[in-house]
Amino acid sequence: MCQVPEEDEQYCAIVQTQMPELRACFKEYFVHKFRATLGKNRLIYPGEKVLLALSGGPASSSMLQQVQEGLSWEAPKKLRFVPGLVHIDEGAVHGQSLKEREKRMAEMELILKRSGFPYKIICLEEVFNLPSSVVHWVSKDITNVADDYKVAVDGFLCRHTQLENAECGSRTCSIGTWVQDKVAKLSTKEPEPAASTATFCLPSSQSTQTLNQLFDSVKSLTAKEELLHTLRSHLLVHTARDQGYSKLMIGDNCTRLAVKLLTNISLGRGAFLAMDTGFSDGRYGDVVLVRPMREYSLKEISFYNEMFGIPTVLSAALNCKPSEKGSIHQLTETFINKLQADFPSTVSTVYRTSEKLNVASSMGSPNSDSAPRCLFCLCPLDTRAEKASTFYATLVSEHLSWKRSPDIPVSEAVEEERRCCRKPTAWISYPTRADERSNFLNLLCYGCRVTTKDLSTLDHLPHYVHSEADHRTHRAAVHKEIQEFLLPDDADWKT
Repeated sequence: MCQVPEEDEQYCAIVQTQMPELRACFKEYFVHKFRATLGKNRLIYPGEKVLLALSGGPASSSMLQQVQEGLSWEAPKKLRFVPGLVHIDEGAVHGQSLKEREKRMAEMELILKRSGFPYKIICLEEVFNLPSSVVHWVSKDITNVADDYKVAVDGFLCRHTQLENAECGSRTCSIGTWVQDKVAKLSTKEPEPAASTATFCLPSSQSTQTLNQLFDSVKSLTAKEELLHTLRSHLLVHTARDQGYSKLMIGDNCTRLAVKLLTNISLGRGAFLAMDTGFSDGRYGDVVLVRPMREYSLKEISFYNEMFGIPTVLSAALNCKPSEKGSIHQLTETFINKLQADFPSTVSTVYRTSEKLNVASSMGSPNSDSAPRCLFCLCPLDTRAEKASTFYATLVSEHLSWKRSPDIPVSEAVEEERRCCRKPTAWISYPTRADERSNFLNLLCYGCRVTTKDLSTLDHLPHYVHSEADHRTHRAAVHKEIQEFLLPDDADWKT
């Protein structure tokens, strides 16, 4: 990095402690880090469609700027993927009025239009219209993708060169013909004012009310933030699948990932830290989540946006109360920021720890279709633990608090109570609320179970969640009935 006198304040910016840098040098360093992050992972192939999720915050706005510069003609090493933009309006959850939502969406649309990329603005209420396939793991079609990244790049450059040569050979019109065509298109009439064509529309009041009822049924702010993240992820993945995108870029930076790592450990999601904080996340199969901003700290991004005038559209948090203990997310963020102020290497140390984590082999591969997956986050289920595990000890405590035997599953205990307390004709009855909730929790990982337990009722969840839950429950029941007629997986087929 360049070292210059501190009195030259016009071109300097303090990015890290006691390290002034030139404006041009800092931009070159910032741009190089973005392209190096994409280059060393070699995950995005040339010509691949990539969807950028823009929230309007500093990180996602800076990510859009890096993609724009990487695709410009002046870029020495151009990016070769095809970008698209998507923005999700969450104003209903944040308590914004219709006018405030319209104003913010108009500001976001102006930024999206200036990018020149295809974009789409959707509201969070549309999550109630999603199909049940959004929580399915879809195997990606790799028949047209080369195994070697260099082979794919060489093939792309070869095709691009052939197209340029064909285009140059087809130019038969002369300069005079080109000028005549341009003159013919000119008109002496004054141009009419362009009509205001908004590409977004606010949802109905009924869907907004349904969304508010869902979040009002959540008891704690921590569970609300986790539920919002889950619904947002489902909406983004569905949009990417619907538009034909195979990669989804999100603007998680180094500071945010450090907070997420400690938060997820506190929420019981330690088994999935590699997917929640890594560069790539393939839990959805055909759509891979990519975090190209994970090498940047929030301080670097803020300085870059301020120095080069990157437009941002900030929104209110889920809870605007100044309390540090409002949620586990806020408490962890405050802890990290205070520790970072005294020890500048805190964020980088926590962040580097996440790079060394992998998914445990006992839960199966995250890219395997056979592994049972959580209904919410689509991570491999981590609830099939042995009796010597902490999770089993937690189940024992829950069963004892319900006055049931720890060795009897919940469904068997309920059935035993029915046999003891009811007539035989009463055995065939519809499942109770407790049974439905218990069956629903069995489809979730441990972390999502903790979030769901803060829901006072499951009735307000989107329809696709209930539909997929019923489908998995019925499938498990049928599988149990025919279990004795099935061959084991390790059966010897040799005669």
